[in-house]
Amino acid sequence: MFNSIPLLTILALLPLVGALVLLFTKGHIGKLVGLGFALTTTLVGVLAFVLSRSSGLIESTPWIRPIGAYYALEFSGMSAILVLLTVILVPVVFIAEWNVGERPGSRWSTRSFFALALAMQGLALYVFMASDVLLFYIAFEATLIPMYFMVAGWGGDRRGPAALKFLLYSLAGGLVMLVAVAGLYAVGAEQGQISFLFSDLAELDLSGTVGKWLFAGFFFAFAVKAPMAGLHTWLPDAAEQATPGTSTLLVGVLDKIGTFGMIKVCLMVFPEASAWATPVILVWAVVSVVYGAFMAMGSRDLLRFVSYTSVSHFGFMVFGIFAMTTQSLSGSIFYMLNHGLSSAALFLVVGFMVHRRGTAEISAFGGVQKVAPVMAGLLLLAGLATLSLPGFGSFVGEFFTMAGAWQRYPIQTAVITIGMVLSAVYVLSMYRRTMTGPVTPQVAEHIRTDLDTREKAAVVPLIILMLALGFFPTPLLSVADETSVAVMSSSGVTDPAPLLQEGN
Repeated sequence: MFNSIPLLTILALLPLVGALVLLFTKGHIGKLVGLGFALTTTLVGVLAFVLSRSSGLIESTPWIRPIGAYYALEFSGMSAILVLLTVILVPVVFIAEWNVGERPGSRWSTRSFFALALAMQGLALYVFMASDVLLFYIAFEATLIPMYFMVAGWGGDRRGPAALKFLLYSLAGGLVMLVAVAGLYAVGAEQGQISFLFSDLAELDLSGTVGKWLFAGFFFAFAVKAPMAGLHTWLPDAAEQATPGTSTLLVGVLDKIGTFGMIKVCLMVFPEASAWATPVILVWAVVSVVYGAFMAMGSRDLLRFVSYTSVSHFGFMVFGIFAMTTQSLSGSIFYMLNHGLSSAALFLVVGFMVHRRGTAEISAFGGVQKVAPVMAGLLLLAGLATLSLPGFGSFVGEFFTMAGAWQRYPIQTAVITIGMVLSAVYVLSMYRRTMTGPVTPQVAEHIRTDLDTREKAAVVPLIILMLALGFFPTPLLSVADETSVAVMSSSGVTDPAPLLQEGN
């Protein structure tokens, strides 16, 4: 029935069309139209996911014939999981940010915010589904445009410089990647393979110095996006100045492009260079985990706090990716999904707190659970998911990542568990400082209402999803396994033998 319908193209174009339609709507109706397009995209994304379980969804047609570029989309494995995350988060953000254009300091309307978010969503869907590296690169770069305006248009007093810093870092990574894309084309042409398809590029001989340099170009761009310690400084600034909904999409969707690209491009196209760089990358990942955790512990601003927790968690994901076992890869992919959900819940609840109190300073809170118990409860649940408490999907992802990595790198894995301990410290410390104790006069004056129905509707579904994935992870873990098995096979790497053999 659906074989003749370009479902993947429809999925990616729906939010882009929605963004255009919003340009011609006015007032409250614009917000309803935007939410309608976001929910419709969610339905199409879920439909594509269901159909892909019985037969793979692939669309491919020649695009620029002289250079071997294809309009090629694929929906399976890791791609399917990140598409699901993207189509879930956008309507959640719309519900949470329903009145974003009415806040002090907003330059544009809520309708404009929704239009930019839909444009970002459509471009991100192209990134996650592209199976042609040129299409991937164009969509990768294009996502920066709507996100730049979302950071610059709404948020704090220093949102302009924060948006510019985000743009400059991202453009630097993108320009380095462009050189690597051109280098791939040159190597392919030299070897008689004029094609930008990932499947064809994986067949190239990319061993030696050239392959290592091309790998480095792609990895640098993804490390900026992920982000890893040292290349991360744009994220706390952007998260502090942007609206909570913008930060949710930035960390939950766009930053996942970094870890997605490390698997899709680095491991599958450059397996030898990936193995060569792995010792350094694993150390870098450990540093990111520990550094992000300590910075979260020392944060005075709630929004910067959440951003530093993400720096730490991205270190876990990168560590699992380059540990290169089937289990660690599947765990990292599952971790991407659950981190997107937990960071969204944390950003949004923190945003509701900041909106009421008028500041994000942790010291400005205290005793909130006595005046807003629902808000306090949801913050605690989001925090527990962030520290990967058993029962939440993030625990499953973190456990699989660490268990798989232990098989090959036990010493590094033992060191990185420090980050797991520190995550409990920084989350529970933040909760204690903001929610427990006597109600401060400032909190009593500013926080007079608990979460309303709309705010609960934005956060509660995320909590339910994280719990569902914690107790029933197998369906999506099996989807992640599709990519893990493919990566291991294309790289020619096998899992380490069990330490204990059967019968011993």
